[in-house]
Amino acid sequence: MSIISVIVPVYNVEPYLNRCVDSILEQTFTDFELILVDDGSPDNCPAICDEYARKDSRIHVIHQKNGGLSDARNAGIDWVVANSDSQWISFVDSDDWVHPMYLFTLLSAVKTTNTSVSVCFYKETDGKEVIVAKNNLIAEKWSSEKFYIEKNVNATVAWGKLYSKSHFEHIRYPIGKIHEDEFVTYRILLEAVEVAVITEPLYAYFINCSGITSHWNPRRLDSLMAIQEQITYMKRNGYREGGQCAIRKYIMNLSDHITMIDESDADIQRQYMPLLRKKLKWALFRYGKTAAVIENKWLYNRAFPHIMKVYWIGKAQINKMLKRG
Repeated sequence: MSIISVIVPVYNVEPYLNRCVDSILEQTFTDFELILVDDGSPDNCPAICDEYARKDSRIHVIHQKNGGLSDARNAGIDWVVANSDSQWISFVDSDDWVHPMYLFTLLSAVKTTNTSVSVCFYKETDGKEVIVAKNNLIAEKWSSEKFYIEKNVNATVAWGKLYSKSHFEHIRYPIGKIHEDEFVTYRILLEAVEVAVITEPLYAYFINCSGITSHWNPRRLDSLMAIQEQITYMKRNGYREGGQCAIRKYIMNLSDHITMIDESDADIQRQYMPLLRKKLKWALFRYGKTAAVIENKWLYNRAFPHIMKVYWIGKAQINKMLKRG
């Protein structure tokens, strides 16, 4: 059996699927199996997956009704647990691609550092080739909390990593959520205590404007729930600095949602702006003494726009009076 199981959820990515799968099949490390999970894709992706499986015995295809990204990842994990003796799992999104040394480098990293998770950096791209310095692929060992703080996005996405399969004995992705990996990945990293880090971008993250997170919609509020869970987890397990980072992320995420809603149509503004301002007010009251708030006092303008307008006008008038003597 293969050492590594690579899981690729597939849905409505016909223009990009060949690029993704070919990049995996071109790996310098060849002792892997590839699980393509067709999540009820309405385009030609199911047939493309089946054609790859006919040509390469390392490829296994799962066809299922559309259940979303979490359901597809979980189906891949469940298949691996039930059918494979592999030791490691990696996820690749079907519109992204990986460097030919992706698997070899991540596997070498966990072995040389004696860790159960390795991570590579990634590069956002509109389709252009990502440059990798092959002489800079030596792994560094980081504490998981440090990685969460310094590379917060990379610490919450599922892809771009190699995990010991043992981490998925008790963890699955939440069904029906987007930002689903923000509920899970940080927990795995902190459970591992330390992670092996490759600072080169072996993972190419394709900027897909038609993707599920490209435009604001109410489902994107799932990210707030995920970050709240991160705050609770950090507090419960004694990660003080990680908790401060999660609080900062939560408040800034709220602010970003308010900005996006402010640019949306009037119905969305009426429905969701009061809710998000209420959440921001609560966060400012609860976390007002943290650096995330103290260093960003402009957030009060977002939470209390009318009150703060009066405040700034009054302050300006007082300053004028003081200057006049």
